[in-house]
Amino acid sequence: MLDWHPLVLSLQVATLATLLALIAGVALGWLFARHRFPGSSVLEAVCMLPLVLPPTVLGYGILVAMGRRSPLGAWLREHFDYTIIFNWHGAVLASALVALPLVLKSAGAAFGSVDRTLEAAARTLRQSRWSVFVRVTLPLAWPGILAGTLLAFARAMGEFGASLMVAGSIPQQTQTLSMAIYDAVQAGRNDEALLLVGITSLLSIAILVASNRFFSLR
Repeated sequence: MLDWHPLVLSLQVATLATLLALIAGVALGWLFARHRFPGSSVLEAVCMLPLVLPPTVLGYGILVAMGRRSPLGAWLREHFDYTIIFNWHGAVLASALVALPLVLKSAGAAFGSVDRTLEAAARTLRQSRWSVFVRVTLPLAWPGILAGTLLAFARAMGEFGASLMVAGSIPQQTQTLSMAIYDAVQAGRNDEALLLVGITSLLSIAILVASNRFFSLR
């Protein structure tokens, strides 16, 4: 009988990771689209690194920054008896980092395409900057942001390398769909692997179709 836990966990991890990437990506996308400051291009390049770095490099970076021997990891373990290593929370963090560039780029392009005369008109009505952002800028940019968010969700669903290094592949605990496929192939359970691949492919196709639709709305 097929174990559905990896699918449920993958959806859970991808949802939380996408939420984190959305919050950070929208903020950074707006910053880079509307403000240029010394070092902004370097900072943007650093934020985009997860898109081009090997997943193992990203996973190793998380281990160095938050592993049990790191200052932050040791502090969390001492004061809260908590560690992100071999924890599904580690998969969320890794997935959020690899998904962030997709939201950031889409949000930046969406904010850059907003007609600023509409924002200026709203400000003449004595609207605060936050009010203008929420009522004018964000609704106009939202189709592009949502398209990037869907791509980020698909990327988070398929995350493997960095998550494996940080969270491992513990059945019923940290084993996501991509890890379950790998383990099934390694164990020679080809029918199970094929079924999981089919499920993953169908989900990815559905997300990409929806993403293309929102890109067309822009």
